[in-house]
Amino acid sequence: MAQDLKLGWHIGYWGRSMPVGVPETLSMIEGLGYDSAWTAESWGSDAISPLAWWGAGTSRLRLGTNIVQISARTPSATAMATITMDHLSAGRFCLGLGVSGPQVVEGWYGQRFNKPLARTREYVDIVRKILAREERLTNDGPEYPIPARDGLGLGKALNVMTHPLRADVPIFLGAEGPKNVALAAEIADGWFPIFYAPRHEELYAASLEEGFARPTARRRPEDFEILATATIAIDDDIDRAYDRVRPTLALYVGGMGAQEMNFHADVFRRLGYEEAVDRIQSLFLNGKQAEAVAAVPNAMVDEICLVGPPAKIKDDLAAWRESRVTTLIVGGSPDTLRTMAELVNG
Repeated sequence: MAQDLKLGWHIGYWGRSMPVGVPETLSMIEGLGYDSAWTAESWGSDAISPLAWWGAGTSRLRLGTNIVQISARTPSATAMATITMDHLSAGRFCLGLGVSGPQVVEGWYGQRFNKPLARTREYVDIVRKILAREERLTNDGPEYPIPARDGLGLGKALNVMTHPLRADVPIFLGAEGPKNVALAAEIADGWFPIFYAPRHEELYAASLEEGFARPTARRRPEDFEILATATIAIDDDIDRAYDRVRPTLALYVGGMGAQEMNFHADVFRRLGYEEAVDRIQSLFLNGKQAEAVAAVPNAMVDEICLVGPPAKIKDDLAAWRESRVTTLIVGGSPDTLRTMAELVNG
């Protein structure tokens, strides 16, 4: 059944320097009826500081992280930032979390990329304990023991000093693999699929249903958010529109991860693009990036992106409205954001 889509703006993370015009764009999208704005982090700018600074100029938008990397902060530090942001935004903060990948976790944060599902579960549980503020914090789990083990033995169980504005801030998980998606459906309030194919929802259905069926599931399907990011390329020249998107997909599929462990590439393999993925990876990892970009087929772009003239995008939006997606998160120039508001809400 077709549904109303909420719109979010993915501000993302910075490149070499701070992006310009963000406060003005936030004001614009708030006026256009956007529901939310989202920051991110990789190994440069962090996700929380820009959201606090820029978000101060908004009054209605939900402000969220898509995503905070769990290896970047202890669960307690993330809970403190969540409480702070929720107070500063008058209850508009949403915490988006993700494990990132082994190259970043081990190569940047200097931590082992082991047991990502167990770490995520334990991490979220600790954050929720702190937000609930029902008792002093302890945790017996193997990943984040609190108080610490093998230290001086002077650790003291504490309760968070600042009383949370909300004891139950929404927590969304970024997840790609089937087991991670099931975990999100079980322990989170929503899910960030980095690549969502609305015409092939059967790929996610079993994992979502598995999570919802677990005794500890927090949500039912009807009150669980799916916040999908879609790359937008609006252009009357459809070939040029495809070409604008191809480099991003080639980077994720070919260069964002090792050949033997690339979660992004696995998504497109499950969509049936094994041959194209293998070719893109081989070309990219062998220094033939231009050829890797050219090897991204149009059909693969159309699975997860909205490209071409406005009329085509309006038609393609029908699949998103019929899907389980509750929020469509988009990026781009102010003109793109304005056009998407017209196409989605008009």
